[in-house]
Amino acid sequence: MTAAVSVPPVIPSAEVSDGLPPVRFRDLVAAEWIKMRSLRSTPWALGFITVFVIVCAAGASYSDYRNFPGMDPETQQARQFALHDAFPSTGYLSLMLVAGSLGAIAVVSEYSSGMIRTSTVAVPARSSLVMAKVTTVTVLWTVLGTVMTLGSYGVSQLILGARDVWLPLDRPGTVQALVASALLAPVSALIGLGLGFLIRHSAITMVTTTSVLLLLPSFFATNKPWSAAVNHAMPVSAWQGLTQTWGSPAELPADRYAPVAEAWAMYAVWPLIAVVLSLLVVQRRDV
Repeated sequence: MTAAVSVPPVIPSAEVSDGLPPVRFRDLVAAEWIKMRSLRSTPWALGFITVFVIVCAAGASYSDYRNFPGMDPETQQARQFALHDAFPSTGYLSLMLVAGSLGAIAVVSEYSSGMIRTSTVAVPARSSLVMAKVTTVTVLWTVLGTVMTLGSYGVSQLILGARDVWLPLDRPGTVQALVASALLAPVSALIGLGLGFLIRHSAITMVTTTSVLLLLPSFFATNKPWSAAVNHAMPVSAWQGLTQTWGSPAELPADRYAPVAEAWAMYAVWPLIAVVLSLLVVQRRDV
């Protein structure tokens, strides 16, 4: 006689978790936002860099406002300085540094505190955890970059407008510079985030992020084709090529700035590489 074997009933996953619904991606994004917001350095850094970028634009614009009567007629007519004043290098290079650093901190802070182990236990699907961080960082810095860009553009228009020096949106290069400056923040932040997943060590990640974003282009001059190609592939060179000149492509110094199409390609390639590397690293490494 064969003994009857009782088979335990299959319990849905929702019942296993005490009746709680399964975790949704937007819940992961909300959790990542709480982690980022809870870092004491985050609100101070965000507030500081926002004010700093706009103040830099105001300072550059006011300087040219005072110097405008002494400029030669050709410079007054060209008004190219107005574009530089709206998107000053000092402010936006500082923005790259802060955005890249905070993007890296969003990752290395969890590794240094050991919270990454708790996160991976709570969310076994590590790719979802990475994409939640990517989404949070991208949205935060896109919004903040847009606010800073509109603020710096607006304050420069307000100051230079007193000299009847306007930077209209229909002038070639203006909208391009606006978009490129707004997207510079999320691009830099995602590069920092990718390096954070790749390196994990706080100090080394910060040094590497600074080097990639700001220092490497200075080692590659634009007087040789191979060196210029490397220089133009850097994020800061792409931003400069999209914001520091205006007019028709024929008027742009091709040896100094990356071509427009190449610059936009770098804006897409660097964040894409950062995200792909992050996904590969978290799947292959132990926490």
